[in-house]
Amino acid sequence: MMSKRKTATAVAAALTLGATAALSGGAQAVAQQGGGFTDRGDIRFLPQPLKDRLALLAGRPSTFPPMTAFSEASSPSQLFQYYLLDTKNFQPNVFTTTIPGINDGVAPTATGPNHDLPTLGGLRVVVEPKPGLPTDPNDPGSFVDMFTDISGLFVINNESGWYEGWMIHDLTVPNVAAPRSDGHATFGTITAADASALAKIGDHHNKPGAVFTVDGKAPHEPSAKDHWPDKVSNLVPIQLSLGAYNATQQSDLHSYWELNQYTNWVPPAYELPYTGGIPGTFEKGRIGALSSIVPGSGPSGVKNKPQVDGDNPNIPRDPDRLLNTSPDDPDRPMPNNDDHKETRLRFVPSGLGNEVMLDVYERLASFEPYEYDLSQRIFDAYAAEVARVDANHDGIVDAVEADLEGTSDGGQSNDRLFLPATAYNRVAVSREINDGLLSPRFAPSQRAWVLSGDIARVSPSVPASIPQDGDNR
Repeated sequence: MMSKRKTATAVAAALTLGATAALSGGAQAVAQQGGGFTDRGDIRFLPQPLKDRLALLAGRPSTFPPMTAFSEASSPSQLFQYYLLDTKNFQPNVFTTTIPGINDGVAPTATGPNHDLPTLGGLRVVVEPKPGLPTDPNDPGSFVDMFTDISGLFVINNESGWYEGWMIHDLTVPNVAAPRSDGHATFGTITAADASALAKIGDHHNKPGAVFTVDGKAPHEPSAKDHWPDKVSNLVPIQLSLGAYNATQQSDLHSYWELNQYTNWVPPAYELPYTGGIPGTFEKGRIGALSSIVPGSGPSGVKNKPQVDGDNPNIPRDPDRLLNTSPDDPDRPMPNNDDHKETRLRFVPSGLGNEVMLDVYERLASFEPYEYDLSQRIFDAYAAEVARVDANHDGIVDAVEADLEGTSDGGQSNDRLFLPATAYNRVAVSREINDGLLSPRFAPSQRAWVLSGDIARVSPSVPASIPQDGDNR
C-alpha cells in the first residue's frame, strides 16, 4: 500500500489553492485504494482536463473523493462527454457573490468555502454497454449514467432547500418541411412560411441548423457581464433535471443519476410564467400564482380533479414507477404490467418539451399569431402538443403513451419524443427552495444559478468504470 502522500497532481492543486499540508480525509481514502487517484480504474483513461479537475477535487478538504464509477454491464462504461463546472459564466448573484447593500455582513450561503476557494465541479457522462440496449449515446434508448462531483457548495439547512442539476438543450432551428393538413408544422420541423418569418428577425441568424435566438442575432450564452433583465442570454433552454443535490460536511457534493427513456422527461412548460424568470412576471405578481401539483395540460388544456390525479395519501404518487420488466430477464423475473405504472405524471418527454418551444418561438406562421402574449402561446402550445400524444385525453402523457417502442400521433415513432444525451450542450446547478414548481427557480433566467459549464465531447469514447456493483437494473 502506498504512503498517505498526495499525488503530484494533488500537491500542485493544493499549492495552487493555498491548501494546508495536511492530507484531506477524502484524499486519504483515495490513497488507501492502492494507487494514486489518477490511476484509479474509472479515472485512468479520462481526458486530461477532466482528470485534472477530479484530481484537484480529490486533493481538497473533503468528506469523500470523487465518486467511483462502477460498471453496470460486463464491459466498462464508456465516457462520451463531460462538463467542467464553475461560477464564472453567468451574472453574479447573492448565492455566489457578496453584493454591497444586499448580502454583505452575512455568511455566504452557497459558494466560497475554505477562505474563498473557488467552487468547482465535474460531471462525467457514460453509456452502459448492456446487452440488448443501444450503445450509441445519440440513441434515446441508450442507458446513460451521470456522475457529478462538486467542491465548495455549502450544505443547505433552511426551508427544505437543495441544489439541483440541470442538463440544458438550447433550442435550434429545424429543417423546413411541408405542413400537416391543418397547416401546422410536422413534428421537429418548421414550414416555409415559418422560415420566412424567422428570417426577418434581427440579423437574420435564425436559419435551419442554427441555434435559435429570440432576437435573431448571434447566440449570446450566459455571461458574467449579463445584467438582468436588460442584458441576458438570447437562447431558449429546455432543461432536464439531474435530481436534487445537497452537500456533505466539507462542502463537497456527489450525485449519481441515470438518463434513459424513463427519466428523460422535462417540467411542464406552462409553469414558466410563474417562476419569475420571464421579464415582467415578477412585477405582475405572477410568482406562485399557479399550482401544478395536480397533473394536467395547463391553463389552456385539461384540468384534473385532485381526488383522481392528485397525490393520494393511500397510494402516493411515484414518478419512478415506470420501468419495464420482463419474465425473460433472470435478474428481474416480473411481468411487464402497464396497469401498475404510475400515470399521475407532471413531466413530459424532453423531445415533446422541445416541440412546445418550437411552437412558441419559431412557428410564427403555422402555430398561431405571434402577437399573442408569450404566456398564452406557452399555455396553448403545451396543451396542443400534449394532446397529440395523450391517447386517453386526460391531459397527461404517461409511460405507456410515450413508450419508446410505441407510436403516437398517427403512427409516428416515439423515438422522436426524447432528446438524446448528446443534445444537452450545457449544464447548470441552481439553488432551489420548495416552491411547489418543477421548473428551475427563476427559469429560464440564471438568477438562482451557482455553477454552470459547457459540453466537452469525447470521440472516440473511453473506458470510465471499474468492475460491476450490485445494481444492474
